[in-house]
Amino acid sequence: MVLRHALLPLLVAAASSATGFGAHAAERGFDVRDMAGLDRYASPVLSSNGRHLVFAKRVADLDANSATSSLWIEDLFARDAAPPVRLTPEGWNVNSPAFSPDGRTVYFLSAKSGSSQLYAIDAGGGTPRQVTDLPVDVGGFRLSPGGDRVAVNVEAFADCAGDLACTAARLDSRAASKQSGVVYDRMFVRHWDTWNDGRLNRVFVAPLGKAPVKSATLVGADLVADVPSRPFGDSSEYTWAPDGNTLVMSARLANAGEPWSTNFDLYQVAADGSGSAKNLTAANKAWDTGATFSQDGGTLYYTAMKRPGFEADRFGLMAMDMATGATREIAPDWDRSAGGIALSADGGTIYTAVQDMGEHPLYAVDVASGEARKLVGGGTVSSVQLAGPTLAFTRNGLKTGDVIYAATPEGESLRAITPSAGEMLEDVRFGDFEQFSFKGWNNDTVHGYVVKPWNYQEGRDYPVAFLIHGGPQGSFGDGWSYRWNPQTYAGQGYAVVMIDFHGSTGYGQAFTDAISGHWGDRPLEDLQKGWAAARAKYDFLDGDKACALGASYGGYMVNWIAGNWNAPWKCLVSHDGVFDQRMMGYATEELWFTEWENGGTPYENPEGYEQFNPVNHVKDWKVPMLVIHGQLDYRIPVEQGLGVFTALQRQGIESKFLYFPDENHWVLKPQNSVQWHDTVNAWLKQHIGD
Repeated sequence: MVLRHALLPLLVAAASSATGFGAHAAERGFDVRDMAGLDRYASPVLSSNGRHLVFAKRVADLDANSATSSLWIEDLFARDAAPPVRLTPEGWNVNSPAFSPDGRTVYFLSAKSGSSQLYAIDAGGGTPRQVTDLPVDVGGFRLSPGGDRVAVNVEAFADCAGDLACTAARLDSRAASKQSGVVYDRMFVRHWDTWNDGRLNRVFVAPLGKAPVKSATLVGADLVADVPSRPFGDSSEYTWAPDGNTLVMSARLANAGEPWSTNFDLYQVAADGSGSAKNLTAANKAWDTGATFSQDGGTLYYTAMKRPGFEADRFGLMAMDMATGATREIAPDWDRSAGGIALSADGGTIYTAVQDMGEHPLYAVDVASGEARKLVGGGTVSSVQLAGPTLAFTRNGLKTGDVIYAATPEGESLRAITPSAGEMLEDVRFGDFEQFSFKGWNNDTVHGYVVKPWNYQEGRDYPVAFLIHGGPQGSFGDGWSYRWNPQTYAGQGYAVVMIDFHGSTGYGQAFTDAISGHWGDRPLEDLQKGWAAARAKYDFLDGDKACALGASYGGYMVNWIAGNWNAPWKCLVSHDGVFDQRMMGYATEELWFTEWENGGTPYENPEGYEQFNPVNHVKDWKVPMLVIHGQLDYRIPVEQGLGVFTALQRQGIESKFLYFPDENHWVLKPQNSVQWHDTVNAWLKQHIGD
C-alpha cells in the first residue's frame, strides 16, 4: 500500500510526450544526429523488497565515436519522488547491474582494470571494489540465492577443462605466433560477425569474499556447448535453484549438427562442479529456454517451441514439476509467443512481454487457468522486473525513445523514472502516427502504420519512404529503433508507410508461418495492397514520389521488388539484402534458417531456392538503387550486396554502393550511423525531393 501512494505522481512531461508534444514550442524535425547523440536508459533491476531501482545510462560522444555508461539509483518509496542519483563514479564505464539478495550491494561489470571483471558498490554509494580478477574476461554473471557465490560466464577452450589460466596462455601464444592459418574440422567457422577461435561460452562458479576471486570452478564440464548462446545470448540463459545447490542452463550442443539445429535443452548441473549435466527437456527436440524457479524450487517455469529447426516458432509458457519431471503448457490456447518470464512471489502469475498487433505490450498470465490479461500497452515493453510491491520495465514508442517505468504489480500508478526523447530534445517535433488495416493475401486482415512528416499541414502532399521490415518474422510497429527509426524520415519531411505483411509477428502463429516457402508472393501481395490502401486512406501521400527501403529480409524484398514490382518507385535502398537465394543457402552461418524457409537444403530442394530468387529477375531491373553492406556481415555475406551492385552497374542503372569495412549486419558505430542516414537521405532527396 505504501508503494501505491509513492507511485501516484505522474511525470506530466512524460505523459504529454506519449500523446504528442510537451509544452515547449517544437521548431524542427528529428535528425540522425539527435538519435545518435541521445542518452539511452536500459537494464532496470530492483532490490528484493522493490524499494530501490538501479538502471544504466549510456551517454554518446559523437566526436570520439564512442559511448560511456554509468549506473543510477532511485528510491521508489521516497515521499518526495526525488530524481535518480548517480551510483558509479565518474570515469567508470559499466554494465549489467544486479542487486545482492539483501539489497545492500549492487554488482556490475566493468573493464576498469583492463579486462571485463565483476565489481561491487554499496547501494548507498561509495567506491567500487573489484570482486573477480580472473585471467579472462567475464561476460556475464548471476549471484547465488544466498549471495555467497557467483556464477560467471567466460570464453574458454573446452580442452582446457576448468583451467582458465590455460585459456589465457593459449591466447597469448596465438598472439605471439608468426603463423596465422586456422584449420577447422566442422562448421560455424564464423558466426554473426566473429570467426570461431575454438572457445566456448562456459559457466564457472566462485565463492565471494573480501579479496578478488582469482579462480573458479567449471560447472557442467561434460556439457560441450555455448552457455550463453551465441551471438545474442546472455546470463538470463542460466539460473540458480533456490537452494543454491544446482543451476539450470539452456544449451544447444556444439557438435557437427549445430549450424542447422534449434534444439536448445535445459540442463541441470551441480554448483560444485561435480557429476554430469542432466537433460531436463530431452523429449522436446525444439527450443527450450528462459528457466525460472518457483520460490520453493518445486516448479521450473520456462518457454518452449515445438517445431525443430524453426527459429520463429511460438514460445509457449511451460511448467515442470521438479520431483516428477512432468510438464504442462500453461496457456496453450493463447496465440502469442512469450518473451520471457517474471514470476510473482506467490508463483501464481507470470509477467511476459509479447508482440501483439503492432505493439509489444506487457501481459499477466494466470498460472492456474492460463488466462492472459494485458497490463501495459501503448508501445514496446521489455526488461520486465518484479520485486515486492514493484513492477519495473522499459517501454518505448514511435515518439518516446526508451523510458524506464515503475508501477504496481497490476500496472497501475505508472511512473516514468527516466526522460523521454521529447524531453531530451525540447525543440524537436515528432511525426504523428496511426495504425490502419486492409485485406491482404487470402483476404486476411493485415495491419500497417503511417507516420506523418514532422511539418505536416492539411492539404499538402508529401513524398513517401516505404519501409520494409526484416526478419522476415519481425514487425515495424509502435516501437523505437536506433537503426531503422521512421522518425528520421519524418524529420526530413517525408511521410512513412510500414506494412506488417504475412510473416510478421504478433498476429498469431499461423500469420507468422505463412511466409515460409513464400518469400516472394504472399508478402509482396500484402505490400502491394497495403500501398494501395494507404494511398486511398491518406490523401497526403504522394504516390508519384516514393522510395522503397529495407534491410535483411527487407533488403531481399527490395531486390525482389526491383524485378517484380518496380512501377511505383522512383528509387530503392537495399541494405544487407539477399540477392542469390541459392548461394545464400551455402554461405550463411545459421543454416536452420535458410533450410526451414526454403524447404530443405539447396541440393535437396533447389526449386525452393529458385522460386523467389531475385538474381533470376535482374533483366527487369530499372529503378535507381542504393546498395549498402557491411564486411563483417556473416549472416548475409557482403558478396550478396556486391552482386546487387554489379547487376545494377553492368546494366547502366543509376546506383551507388555504401560499404562499411567495420560493421556487421547492423550499423552500430555512431558516426557510421550518421553517414548511413546522410547517404540514404541524400539518395531520397535526389530522387523524390524534400
